[in-house]
Amino acid sequence: MKQVWIPRKGAPDILEIRNTADPVPQEGQIRIDVHFAGINFADILARMGLYPDSPKVPCVVGYEVSGVVDAVGKGMSSDMIGREVAALTRFGGYSSKVCVDVDQVMTLPEGISLESAAAMPVNYLTAYIMMVEQARFRSGDTILIHGIGGGVGIAALQLSKIIGANSIIGTASAWKHEDLLKMGADHLIDYNSEDFVHRVMELTDKRGVDLVLDPVAGKYVKRSYNCLKPLGSVVFYGMSSASPGKRRNLLSGIKALISTGKFHPIRLMNANKGVHGCNLGHLWSEKERLKKTMKQLVIWLEEGKISPVVDRVFSFENAPEAHEYIHDHRNLGKVLLSPQ
Repeated sequence: MKQVWIPRKGAPDILEIRNTADPVPQEGQIRIDVHFAGINFADILARMGLYPDSPKVPCVVGYEVSGVVDAVGKGMSSDMIGREVAALTRFGGYSSKVCVDVDQVMTLPEGISLESAAAMPVNYLTAYIMMVEQARFRSGDTILIHGIGGGVGIAALQLSKIIGANSIIGTASAWKHEDLLKMGADHLIDYNSEDFVHRVMELTDKRGVDLVLDPVAGKYVKRSYNCLKPLGSVVFYGMSSASPGKRRNLLSGIKALISTGKFHPIRLMNANKGVHGCNLGHLWSEKERLKKTMKQLVIWLEEGKISPVVDRVFSFENAPEAHEYIHDHRNLGKVLLSPQ
């Protein structure tokens, strides 16, 4: 099989293709002939040496794939061979063949493309867990979605529509606004030229929002918190501020960590506000909860209530270009790799 490896920490051009023997599925596993592998910002941070959960280099990253089952392990029905699936991978997703536990698999309804399916697992699971499981987002609530033009951002936008949000506010570069308005966003803020706290307060008559989803962290932390109304919550699920602009090094990551604010429990109590963190990679033990959520997402996918947006597909050979593309925030939706 073919894989994209991170041989050492560094810039995108260090990524390299390696060939190795096909993996063999173990008991309770299936093997997937991968058609598409999702790229997440965590992969970019892992390549830079800024993602603590990443395997030690040299390594293969990647949290999600889609493809066709071509082999099964002991205890698995051979009827699964030939089925189109999407799956979570605990790293190793940048591969043309992967073996995964059956609990991590979404069997796809007819008519769903494998390209769309690869944009499902991480983005929609993360958005659902933050909004439904943690923040208890409800019909009539108002939400601020930072990076609404990214994979998780668009997933959160679509889930907000399903749940019945009163108002969906998002931050994104100005060139993305027209498309995002067509997708259902109510108000968009250009974070490059506007103060999002000021704009949120304008848009909500100084009341604030019920929920903020923040993948940026760093200096954004306290500012996102300041957008909340009483009984509101903010969920942090990333730290893209650790790799700003062209300064992509350990120093930028340390500065982002230092600038991240702290929340005193007494102040939280008096403000009646909540602060959460979400890391899908630390929820592998919650198998039943993840299975239940994946089942619900597949139902919504089949019903057409959610529709993953894929921006571009890069070949494995062009993985360095794909990483650069995401790092520069040039994507509107999901970016995928394909070994085909």
